[in-house]
Amino acid sequence: MKLNRIVAVLAVSFGASIAAVSAQAADLKVGLIDMKLVFDSYYKTKDAEAKINDARTQAKKELDDRLDTFNKAQEQARKLNDEAGKAELSEKAKGEKTKALNEKLQELGVMQREVQEFQQTRERQLSEQSVRSRNGLVEEINKVVADIVKGGGYDLVFDKSGQSLNQVNVIQHSKESFDFTADVVSKLNAEKKK
Repeated sequence: MKLNRIVAVLAVSFGASIAAVSAQAADLKVGLIDMKLVFDSYYKTKDAEAKINDARTQAKKELDDRLDTFNKAQEQARKLNDEAGKAELSEKAKGEKTKALNEKLQELGVMQREVQEFQQTRERQLSEQSVRSRNGLVEEINKVVADIVKGGGYDLVFDKSGQSLNQVNVIQHSKESFDFTADVVSKLNAEKKK
C-alpha cells in the first residue's frame, strides 16, 4: 500500500514537471537563420572578395615576373654550360666559362629560394587577410542578428545552414514563419542603398 502511494506521488510529480516544461516550451519563440545565405548576400562580402582577388592577381603577377627572371637566368646558365663544353676553347677560356657557370648556378640557387619564400609569404599574407576580412564581416552580421533577436524576443535561434558531422543539414524541416534571414540581409544591405 505504501509503495502504491509513493508510485502515485512520483507519477503526479513527474506529470506536473512534464506539463510545466510543455507550457514553457509552448511559450518559446524560436527563430531560424541561414547564415551562409546572409554571408553570401551581404554586399560587403562581395567587396571583400574582390579585394582579395585583386591582391591574388597582383601576387601572381609579381610571382610570374620573378619566375620570368629566374627562367632567363637558367637560359644564361645553359648557354654558359654549352660554351664551356666546346672542344675548340683553350683551357684558360674553358676555366673562365666554368667559373662564370658556377657563379650563375649559385645565383640561380639564391633566386630559387627567394621565389619560394616570396610565394609562401604572399600565400600566408593572403590567407591572413582573408581570415581577418571574414571575421570582420561575421562580427558585423552577428551584431545585426543579435539586434533582431533581441528586438524580436527570440528565445532560441538556429542556423539552418549548419551541417552535422555527416554533412547532413541539422535542421531538416521548419515553418517558414520561423525564418528571419531576409530581415537580416535587408538590414545589412540597407547601408549600401543609402
